[in-house]
Amino acid sequence: MRIFIVNGSHRKEAQSLKVGRYLERRLSELDLDTSVFLFNLTGSPLPFWDEDYGGVRKELWGPIEAELRSADALILITPEWNGMATSGIKNFLHLCRNTAVGHKPALLVSVSAGINGAYPIAELRMTGGKNNRLCFIPEHVIVRNAPSVLNDPDPEQGNRHDVSIRRRFDYVLRLLVEYGHSLKRVRESGLIDHENFANGM
Repeated sequence: MRIFIVNGSHRKEAQSLKVGRYLERRLSELDLDTSVFLFNLTGSPLPFWDEDYGGVRKELWGPIEAELRSADALILITPEWNGMATSGIKNFLHLCRNTAVGHKPALLVSVSAGINGAYPIAELRMTGGKNNRLCFIPEHVIVRNAPSVLNDPDPEQGNRHDVSIRRRFDYVLRLLVEYGHSLKRVRESGLIDHENFANGM
């Protein structure tokens, strides 16, 4: 099982990247027979999407799209900035084609330094999979008070929130892997028609 994780924060010192690295390590520890590719949007390495992609697909996007094609499931991590998902994660989803990520399960993770974080989940659920055909699983995770959690290999003693968020991640990671197995059968069914039904309604 191949998992593609994207850190949607553009910042150099990003709590979202910390979360991504935690999930990369945790997937290995849970012994779920997975391999992970962690893609980092720090520094905004991708030009903005346009209809002909310019030189993006061949020079920059091509290797990333190859990783997406080989992935069985995705994890999208975004901080909440001004009540929104980042422009980087939205741009990433614009670049994703249905032939690379269509009908693959994706886990949404929102990261907040405070007690917020719900708006990016709602935003991405509403539009993030329309044409690329990503399938967001029903579960998601909101990492609130991010600076105080996931800082050490083991939960911080007495930090109930740290314990709780780790338990939630263990649950959804196992579930994501099962969705990965199940939706692989859908993709192999021969029923998907991206040629005649390329875009969502």
